[in-house]
Amino acid sequence: MGVQALFDALESTLSTRPARSFELPGVALREAAVLVPLFEREGVAHVLFTRRPANLRTHAGQYAFPGGGRDAEDATPLHTALRETEEELGIDRRDVRVLGMLNETPTTSAYRIRPFVGVIPGNGQYRPSAAEVDLILEVPLVRLMDPALLRTERGIWQGVEHDLYFYTYDSHVIWGATARIVRELLHLVARVPDVAALLGRP
Repeated sequence: MGVQALFDALESTLSTRPARSFELPGVALREAAVLVPLFEREGVAHVLFTRRPANLRTHAGQYAFPGGGRDAEDATPLHTALRETEEELGIDRRDVRVLGMLNETPTTSAYRIRPFVGVIPGNGQYRPSAAEVDLILEVPLVRLMDPALLRTERGIWQGVEHDLYFYTYDSHVIWGATARIVRELLHLVARVPDVAALLGRP
């Protein structure tokens, strides 16, 4: 019940706070969406990441959430996130419990990403697309909340100075827009009452 109570609390929190949109004056950002996949396995909450193949044109070799640019046939950004999750991981969109949306975040490749948080089956039955995924990384949520995993630097994008986040889990370094999404998610998780008891211990 612990992890499910955590997911319920996140759903409640996300339903009561409108997600902020991101606009950059004078810059046309293309629409994209991702799913932030959470799941429970053996009483422990996890987050799933994918690693992009090294031969891709953009963000090659980076850790990401399943997602991509919004196609014309996608009725909403949520449709984009669920379609891409199905294409990349083989997870049926009907098996995803959508908890809500986080704030939009930009990428250096001129996209603005709408991140949706969703719960996927915890059975590990994936059918990854070799063209889009070369590694699936499952991380216990409680490990991501360890401050020792986070490193912060300062950077400049579009002439504006901002923080850059890096989460290092074993040999895996999660950074860029994915790390910004993770940071926001962890802030919400930390606000859940009795969260330590709900996360489970890996």
